[in-house]
Amino acid sequence: MAFPQPIRRYDTSISALARLIDSSIILITFWSLQAVLSQAWQPIYGWEVLLIIILFNFFAEAQDTYRSWRDTRLREALVNIVTAWLAAVVILLVTDLLFVQSRFYHEPLLISWLLITPLEIITWHIILRSLLKKLRQQAGRTHRVAILGATELGYQLAKNIERMDWSGYQLEGYYDDRDLERLTVIQQHKDVLLKGDLAQLAEDCRQGKVDTVFITLAISADIRMHYIADTLANSTASVYLVPNLFTINLLNARWSDFQGITAISIYESPFCGIKQVVKRLEDIVLSLLILLVISIPMIVIAIAIRITSPGPILFKQLRYGVDGEKIAVWKFRSMSVMEEGDTVQQVTRDDDRVTPLGRFLRRHSLDELPQFFNSLEGSMSIVGPRPHAVIHNEIYREQISGYMLRHKVKPGITGLAQINGYRGETDTLDKMAGRIRYDLRYIQKWSLLLDLKIIALTAIKGFKDDQAY
Repeated sequence: MAFPQPIRRYDTSISALARLIDSSIILITFWSLQAVLSQAWQPIYGWEVLLIIILFNFFAEAQDTYRSWRDTRLREALVNIVTAWLAAVVILLVTDLLFVQSRFYHEPLLISWLLITPLEIITWHIILRSLLKKLRQQAGRTHRVAILGATELGYQLAKNIERMDWSGYQLEGYYDDRDLERLTVIQQHKDVLLKGDLAQLAEDCRQGKVDTVFITLAISADIRMHYIADTLANSTASVYLVPNLFTINLLNARWSDFQGITAISIYESPFCGIKQVVKRLEDIVLSLLILLVISIPMIVIAIAIRITSPGPILFKQLRYGVDGEKIAVWKFRSMSVMEEGDTVQQVTRDDDRVTPLGRFLRRHSLDELPQFFNSLEGSMSIVGPRPHAVIHNEIYREQISGYMLRHKVKPGITGLAQINGYRGETDTLDKMAGRIRYDLRYIQKWSLLLDLKIIALTAIKGFKDDQAY
């Protein structure tokens, strides 16, 4: 009987070394600039350097900056580095402004350090990848790769390997036991080179013609997989199992280890561990800054509502929050009626319940400004899927596959769907389905940079929408 063993990350040591080098660059650059500029040492400098090293590593980890280089395109890695550095610098500046007030950002030493350091970190990452590519080419030691399974998944894997010319992988071809008429990928893609069946693959591995095997067959029977594993065990080739999980609409998939038993999540929130802390810090800091900016307009709106129509200035509506928990969402009152229960009729064009001032507020999304208090206290986030009325959730969860998965994260004041035109009335199933596609894409692709992009685009074009009634 086989006993479960934990599946370890392939690149743990390399990632640790990359973190150490990045931190060393931050520190050495500061010392070097201090010597070049002949700047006298101040006690505050030590705390600034230590804080930004901690913050950079924190945000870099949250962005998955140090995951396997074979898994990350260079452009993506560089964007992650810049995002982590900018986030660290912003926190450093805000901390100084609010608590220390040393105004160090006026000093040439600190300005030079904050500008030069990310360029150096980016440069060494680029140089290292180039060196690894040249060393592999000069050494002539490439990993000859075979794919067992002429499937669409295998084809996509082959294309990724071809794009990673710096990785040291060289594709030899495909192997498959099935009849040719069943291998539709060969008819669809003329560049698929079929080298033989499993027996031929085992022989090529024994003769040293193949170094690495990726199995991309459907995992449909334990007996079949055992036979394949036993057959390939009669060689020194490395063997990888590539599970075909992409037939499922994965939502932020990741693997976990439970005392040696590996589990792969199919539906999961992106906000776990460090990322949850990053998201919460983002909401607190940005909500405070935005509320400071919009405080005067909010006072003016409150006075205008009080003058133009009877009733309270604010009202709350029940919505589903994270994990389907009901929350109270605050808004400026824009209608002559107060609909706070579960059954809320969606506002339509020329709806006579909307006041003249309310129509203006809704058209420019100003009625939603009080939701920054929801974000500050934690029931909502600045960026996320917009909260729907409870009754709408009960209707659409039965009609749109994956609808309730949008509640794996906190609802937002703005979101990816809203900046792509899905605001206001969703009077057809197609409109709602389009909004849900963007909501789920946001959960799948979340990053700090994506949140900042959505906030910026909302500020640019999100305050007026003809579809908002």
